[in-house]
Amino acid sequence: PLADDPVPEADFVYLPGGYPELHAARIADASTFLTTLRDRAASADIYGECGGYMVLGETLTDANGTEHRMAGLLGLATSFATRKLHLGYRRLTSHWGPLPGTRMAHEFHYATTLAADGAPLFDAEDAEGNTLAPMGLIEGRVAGSFAHVIV
Repeated sequence: PLADDPVPEADFVYLPGGYPELHAARIADASTFLTTLRDRAASADIYGECGGYMVLGETLTDANGTEHRMAGLLGLATSFATRKLHLGYRRLTSHWGPLPGTRMAHEFHYATTLAADGAPLFDAEDAEGNTLAPMGLIEGRVAGSFAHVIV
């Protein structure tokens, strides 16, 4: 994304975690990357994890309060203007084709979710088995969450 490289043709595109909040303006200006990512959503499954999840969203607000447009593939708006720690192990159950079943994961991020419009990706429990709010989003062949899935 930072080099504005095109997303190659693939059956599955994985956007890993990272720190998009530190590079939000550069990602927002990466027109080749964002255009080809949007194009791939018609023919490939796309999964974004933590930082990748934020890039798949509509907007990312940086720590200075500047809003940056992201890929717009998920109805997600995140912000670092108001930070909150989210930390812990999770047991996640997904019904999304490429990532079915139950898996362990960990969550570690400071982003605040301003909006999450769409179908949730995971039913979630904490490490003690307590039910948590559903996590992540699915829109067609695109999905993502803040959880780092342990495979």
